[in-house]
Amino acid sequence: MNRTKKGDVVAGIQERLTRLPHLYLTDFTGLPVKAMTDLRRRLRAAGVEYVVVKNTLAQRALDASAVGSLASGLIGPTGFVFTDDPIAAAKVLTDFQKDASALQVKAGLVDGAPVTADDVKRLARLPSRDELLGQLAGGLQSPLQGFVGALNGLLFHMVGALEALRAQRADAA
Repeated sequence: MNRTKKGDVVAGIQERLTRLPHLYLTDFTGLPVKAMTDLRRRLRAAGVEYVVVKNTLAQRALDASAVGSLASGLIGPTGFVFTDDPIAAAKVLTDFQKDASALQVKAGLVDGAPVTADDVKRLARLPSRDELLGQLAGGLQSPLQGFVGALNGLLFHMVGALEALRAQRADAA
């Protein structure tokens, strides 16, 4: 690879880091080609980019992007998982590890903070963004439903009282 191609690779990694702020580093040693293809397919379906780059070029890009804290993860074959949704990517990686234990998460970067492989597993257990929004909507709707139910009960009591008053006046007349 000549110098200009290496510069393009480094620039590509830097561009991904600015566009997709969350990053996981994986070790795919011992992973068969068929399994690697399946991993890429699953990640692509989740809107995640998976790239394999030489560690020296990756180190240059990380240093230039002020993300040098991941240097310890750049040992051996390294796959980069770039994403804008760290929970979705963590879920895909964790689910894939159940099928293919050869894939290992080395380290990561979520919102600028370094994460470990255990942190990635914890992130995978969190509900997705859509589930959290649904829970929020349910939490906001619940008190409103209670209020509507209370008003409805008051209305039925008032109608019952008016009906009793009408019946009493009809008997008196």
